[in-house]
Amino acid sequence: MSTTTTTVRPRRPLPPLMALTDAAAERLRSLYSAGQEGMLLRISVNTKGCSGLAYDMSWTDAPGPGDESVADKGVTVLVDRKASLFLIGTIMDYEVKDLSSGFTFVNPNEKGRCGCGESFHV
Repeated sequence: MSTTTTTVRPRRPLPPLMALTDAAAERLRSLYSAGQEGMLLRISVNTKGCSGLAYDMSWTDAPGPGDESVADKGVTVLVDRKASLFLIGTIMDYEVKDLSSGFTFVNPNEKGRCGCGESFHV
């Protein structure tokens, strides 16, 4: 008679859905306290562009049933649940350049981007 024992390996914790840099958190605080007071930023991923997917940001007054709430550095953003798998581990930043400024995403799931930088694929 033989006995087999199985050991259960501990599960590795998943990385956070999203994180914000200090610059992104500060910019969101500024937007939330000014013209977008009482609103929340929702981040989603839509099909568009030459590479297939693009980040989409919109304002909403309340979380929807398909929203994941991400709180980081004292700021809350919403992530569309359909975009969660595309965004796990993403860092949202805010960059100011000579001729432009805006939110950027450092996404470890991206396998490539189109030449103009507007869309990506996983």
